[in-house]
Amino acid sequence: MTAISPTQVDVLCIGQASYDLVFSVSRHPLEDEKIFADDFLGCGGGPAANAAVAISRLGFSAAFAGYLGQDIYGEKHYQELNAYGINTRFVVRGSSPTPISAILVKQDGKRALINYKADTEPLASSAINFSPIKSKAILFDGHQPYISIPLAEQARTEHISTVLDAGSLHKGTLALMERVDYLVCSEKFAQQYAGDEKTALTRLAEFSPAVVITLGEKGIIWRRGQKFGSCPAFPVTAMDTTGAGDAFHGAFAAAIAADMDWLEVLRYASAAGALCCTKIGARPGMPTQEEHRALFEEPYKD
Repeated sequence: MTAISPTQVDVLCIGQASYDLVFSVSRHPLEDEKIFADDFLGCGGGPAANAAVAISRLGFSAAFAGYLGQDIYGEKHYQELNAYGINTRFVVRGSSPTPISAILVKQDGKRALINYKADTEPLASSAINFSPIKSKAILFDGHQPYISIPLAEQARTEHISTVLDAGSLHKGTLALMERVDYLVCSEKFAQQYAGDEKTALTRLAEFSPAVVITLGEKGIIWRRGQKFGSCPAFPVTAMDTTGAGDAFHGAFAAAIAADMDWLEVLRYASAAGALCCTKIGARPGMPTQEEHRALFEEPYKD
C-alpha cells in the first residue's frame, strides 16, 4: 500500500468557491433599465477561497477544501488558486456547475450581488479524506456543512483552533457556531440572529468562547470570556467592499495560527479587511504582506 504524504499548512479553509463577474457602474440600474459598465473584472471568489488567498498573500501557507466544477469557471478558479500558492489537494471537481456571482459595484464602493448555484449541492461528509493534512487553524464559512461539522469536532479533540466566518444566517453557520473556538460574524448575521449587534454579542457568547462582530467602517465589537471591547476601523477610501469580510477572516485565522496576542489578532484582521476595500474586486483586493505591514504598523488615528 502506498503511504499518503502529509500536508502541513498554517490554515485550512473549508467552504465555497465561486467565480465572480464584477462590473463597475456609476449607479445601480432601475427596473427595466439598461446601463453600461465602466470596467469589468473576472476572478475567483467565495468566502473560504478568498480567505485562503488572503492568507497566502500575507505570507502564510493555506489549503482550500471545497468544490469546483469542470466547467470553464471552475478551471479558471482552480488555476488561479494554484497561481496564488494555495494547496488544492482537497478540492473536489465534478460535473455540477461552479457557482457564479455577478457583482455590480458603484463608485462609492457599495455593491449589489446575484449568485447562481444551479443544482450544485454541498459535498458529502465522505467526499474528502482530511487525514493527511495538519494545520494550526481551520477556517469554515458554513457552505460545506457535511464535511465541516465532523472536522470541527475532530479539531476540538486535537486542540486545533477553529474559526467560523458567519456571513449570513443559514443551516451551515447555525450548525457550526457552537462547535468553533472563534465565532466571527458579520453585521448582517448579528441582525438576522438577534435583531441588533449588542444583543447578538451577548447571546452568541453563550455558544462560543470568543465572538467578534464586524461592522464595516464602524469597526468591530468583541467578547472573549468575560472580557469585551471594540476596535475602530482603519480609515481608508473605499472603492469596493466586496471581499472585505473574507480578507478579515483570512487574516484573523492566520493571526490565530501565528499565536498573536488577542488585540493584535483583531488589529491584524482589521487592517486586511480595510485594505481589501481600496481595490476593485475581492481577489485583487487581498493585500500583499508589504501593503498590510505598512497599514498594520501605523497607529490608529482618532
